[in-house]
Amino acid sequence: MHNHSLTANLQILLACPFLILFVVYLMAVVKSNRKKKKWPIYRISMWSIGIFSALLAVIGPIADQANTKFSAHMISHVLLGMLAPLLMALGAPMSLFLRTISVAKARKVTAFLSSSPLHVIQHPIIASLLNIGGLWILYTTDLLSMMHENSLLYVLVHIHIFLAGYVFTVSIIYIDPTFHRKSYVYRTIVFLFALAGHAILSKYIYVNFPSGVSKTEAELGSMIMYYGGDTVEVGLISILFYQWFKKTRPTFKNGKEGFTISTNKKFTVAGTDIEEVKRLNASSGMSYREINEWFARQQSKAHASTKKR
Repeated sequence: MHNHSLTANLQILLACPFLILFVVYLMAVVKSNRKKKKWPIYRISMWSIGIFSALLAVIGPIADQANTKFSAHMISHVLLGMLAPLLMALGAPMSLFLRTISVAKARKVTAFLSSSPLHVIQHPIIASLLNIGGLWILYTTDLLSMMHENSLLYVLVHIHIFLAGYVFTVSIIYIDPTFHRKSYVYRTIVFLFALAGHAILSKYIYVNFPSGVSKTEAELGSMIMYYGGDTVEVGLISILFYQWFKKTRPTFKNGKEGFTISTNKKFTVAGTDIEEVKRLNASSGMSYREINEWFARQQSKAHASTKKR
């Protein structure tokens, strides 16, 4: 295990990025509010609570006990790898960032966000493998005990837990601009498999204790992982289903001919979703024409791919 002074230094090292992110976010809010519509308070609240959750996991009493108690380590895992990523994603940091920079820079950023490498990383299946697969490696090998003996490994594991959790979260629910969007059905199916992988791992730990962990601590830690993980996952799936319902719900209109039912979607002649164009336009800084052309190209590619099949 790490000695006290070394552990304190590692905690400070891990906490600093989150403190910086918190300050930068607030500065971006101030800058954005000067020129554009006020940034929602609930976004700021979600980001702040998410940062606080991450800090609880990497510095302070929980982080101290996580070095010797597996149950405390698992609380840290739920906070850092599940709750903090969800809350911080709800803060819509990329949308805020795009509001604070010039249109020219925003176009370059959106071009980067739509690049193939990011598409691969943010694909729900890849994100699930990075997140759940990483946990299987951590808890079914000697990596858990090794990270407490190696400072660099200790930091890298914590960074991976957070980043993998965040990428997985934003691959399931779309809060910020997402250019390679998957259907709600597709994301739901992948999420259910990921949820099952997480639950099976927690049950596996209950019976097969990680190296250096006592039976009592392993059982307690696995229950924290199972029930704590379920709590966060219920929140994630609720948001996904709410977005799905909001996107597809019918509207009722009372006209001269009586009640009629229609959807909220509005399309151009080319089949472009007008509301989606407006949403991306507001977030990305690109012009309506540029966003519209981008959508048309994406739909043409999809149509061509369908024809080949």
